[in-house]
Amino acid sequence: MSGGDLLLVAASGLAREVLALVRAHGLYDVIGILDDSPALHGTEVDGVRVLGGVEVAATRPFAALLVCAGRGTAREAIVKRLADVGISRERFATVVHPSVEVPDGSLLGAGTILLAGVVLTTAVSIGDHVVVMPNATLTHDDTLEDYATVCAGVSLGGSVTVGSGAYVGMNASVRERVRVGSGATLGMGAALLTDLPDDETWVGVPARKLGDAASAGRHRAPLDTETAPDTATPTAEQPAADHDDRKAAS
Repeated sequence: MSGGDLLLVAASGLAREVLALVRAHGLYDVIGILDDSPALHGTEVDGVRVLGGVEVAATRPFAALLVCAGRGTAREAIVKRLADVGISRERFATVVHPSVEVPDGSLLGAGTILLAGVVLTTAVSIGDHVVVMPNATLTHDDTLEDYATVCAGVSLGGSVTVGSGAYVGMNASVRERVRVGSGATLGMGAALLTDLPDDETWVGVPARKLGDAASAGRHRAPLDTETAPDTATPTAEQPAADHDDRKAAS
């Protein structure tokens, strides 16, 4: 049974993923996509028309909304713009893939998206407009603050906090009781063992601040007396908002 009409905001790859999910499982009827790029107006994304910019939301008062920009900073900017045209928190849908079990005692905020295969063990708290990509594992007492993004295959130990607007890259791991700071980025495949400060980018195994990690790799002693590849050198990864997300937030 459908949850009613839904407008997706930001013509992004995430919007396409959400569209496929809600269609496959009859969760909502997607009646349009909103995006601030004039070049997209009147076009279609997977068969759904781009109706116009975010201000169109005010003309569809009975439709729920879901912001689908890939990065938390872009989602936050869009939510602020929607507030400027009178859109309240109650208008935002929360979309959870049917394969995801939300245990008693866990909380999901408005506008949050949980894709297929996400695992919540117990007492997980997820804020507003959070996105969790496929097959991420959130264990006991984890907290994901508003606008956080957790990418595919991420594993969080118990009592981890992912701060507001933080981005945790694909297949990264975070040790128990560690905090990823607000606005911070943890590169894909990284292993975070200590708190990551606000607004910093850390990469590697173990994760270090970007720049420090690259320097450590360059100055590592050789494995033996002959030249040998340094297989432990971390790879710097700076995830970027996709083009459509930037357009939607402009």
